[in-house]
Amino acid sequence: MGRLPLRTAIFLVIGNMVGTGVFTSLGFQLEHLSTGFSIILLWFLGGVATLCGALAYGELSAAIPRSGGEYSLLRRIYHPIVGFLAAFLSSTVGFAAPIALASMAFGAYASAVFPGSSPSWLAWTVATLLSLLQLGRVEVRARFQEAATGLKVLLILLLSASGFLLARGQAISFAPTLPALHELAGAPFAASLVYVMYSYSGWNASVYIAEEIRNPQRTVPLSLAIGSAIVTGLYVALNVSFLHAAPMAQMRGIIEVGMIAGRHIFGEAGGRIVAGAIALGLLSSIAAMTWMGPRVAMAVGEDYPALRWLSRRNRQGVPSRALLFQYGVVVLLLATGTFAQILTYIQFTLTLSWFATVLGIFVLRWREPSLPRPYRAWGYPWTPLFFLAVCLWMLWDLFRVMPRESLAGLGTLLLGLPIYALVQRSSTPPSASSTPS
Repeated sequence: MGRLPLRTAIFLVIGNMVGTGVFTSLGFQLEHLSTGFSIILLWFLGGVATLCGALAYGELSAAIPRSGGEYSLLRRIYHPIVGFLAAFLSSTVGFAAPIALASMAFGAYASAVFPGSSPSWLAWTVATLLSLLQLGRVEVRARFQEAATGLKVLLILLLSASGFLLARGQAISFAPTLPALHELAGAPFAASLVYVMYSYSGWNASVYIAEEIRNPQRTVPLSLAIGSAIVTGLYVALNVSFLHAAPMAQMRGIIEVGMIAGRHIFGEAGGRIVAGAIALGLLSSIAAMTWMGPRVAMAVGEDYPALRWLSRRNRQGVPSRALLFQYGVVVLLLATGTFAQILTYIQFTLTLSWFATVLGIFVLRWREPSLPRPYRAWGYPWTPLFFLAVCLWMLWDLFRVMPRESLAGLGTLLLGLPIYALVQRSSTPPSASSTPS
């Protein structure tokens, strides 16, 4: 099985980040904010925080270059049980829920192109087909990921430019006016950051498949930093274009904000074309998450004999049983959840996982100062501290505004404790510093 180069790793990061959020979350932000400056600053702040988190993850993944994402990092930094809880979270909702969200968004956009079609049926179909794709050869998966991500980047560049060149334009200012500065100090600004950070989630993509990447100690940190920086630029440009092209009132509370902006840029027929292009662009996000998610369960199966069945691979080296388990959770979420509920439910627990991992850079430097670190986080300790501060801000606001969904996320995380106890009874877990065979 071939190793993936830096180019594919960057495409994987970009493809995983640019998905549901940037094409859907602006409508939710507009329910709380009303000035161009505060909204664009929100997206820029989210990008800076993401880059700071990526720099910390880069150092950790270079020092611990194993597939499995937070599972492999947290079990080494803290204790095997912490890694297991992170793996349980990732294997149940960490990837399955974003895949379900992206599939729901795909269904919403595709049904706008083909009136009369069922959004839920389209969501189920795309999740099924892209799960089947992941069973094939790595070269096929890599080429699909690069092509689908390239298409999505071109779409964003086209929309960003066309919003200024073709649209009539709205009466909106991006200057730091007094009303805009007043919005920055309000609770709605923090609440809106939840949607922005969800849009940036996926910046840690290449960490999950580190063992499949060529020279991971160098390639993984580079892919995280380069991918995060590119996406920040794309997001800021796209949202400026959307706000310039379409009235805020028409996008407020609406999921399909990209289609609405497309109608103001290209006309009614153009709006349907843009909706179709966005639906195609979401394919790379669904494919990337479907690719990475099973690697977490696979790593757990390699470490715990009681869960060995999750590590079984097919002839192409794909953890097929873990992939099937993830697909089952996706189908369950598609059948039972709504877009906003799923988004809030996963954001609290995902933010908690990011916080624990980035905090680990301080723990590991203190506990293992002589550990080889091929890459050291730029701006340490200020860059990881900034990321941790943003995470705490989000966690507090999420719990304050939506305690039920936040507690449900915590409940899901704690549900991993009895499962860990059962695994302990069935097998003797390896030490926290062990590596896969």
